[in-house]
Amino acid sequence: MKSKEEELLDGQDEASKQHSSWTQALLATTAPSPQQISLSQLQQISPAALAYLGDAIYELYVRMSYLLPLQRPETYHRLVVAQVRAETQALHLRSLTPHLRQTELEIVRRGRNAATGRPKRVDPGIYQQATSLETLIGYLYLTDYQRLTELLQILHLEQQ
Repeated sequence: MKSKEEELLDGQDEASKQHSSWTQALLATTAPSPQQISLSQLQQISPAALAYLGDAIYELYVRMSYLLPLQRPETYHRLVVAQVRAETQALHLRSLTPHLRQTELEIVRRGRNAATGRPKRVDPGIYQQATSLETLIGYLYLTDYQRLTELLQILHLEQQ
């Protein structure tokens, strides 16, 4: 007789097929209301603050992406940490750049210039690129959620 976990793991193939639409639906439930922030308020938000928000949104997206198929907690952690590292974020920014609109490229530039401090374990250029991606994600989360989900779906998260 199979344990409850084994029964759930047997359904992974089915769950993987449903994963994309499930993630998209779950992301949609966290979308901000356009009335929550005005243009004047948005202009007052620094790129560093947008990056702060974008970091949280990006990590939430990655965590939701790995939720199915079922894994052990330490496997979730390993997968998520690999994706939220500055080096991986920099790679994701480079893969998205050809798809970005002019206004989005300007937000990326502002985010790069806002990256301050001297990170200890990563090259400053990589850190700037990671901050740029987070700034873009934070900005799009507040201004164009549909565009954000469109861009996030372009990313190819490692499934190992």
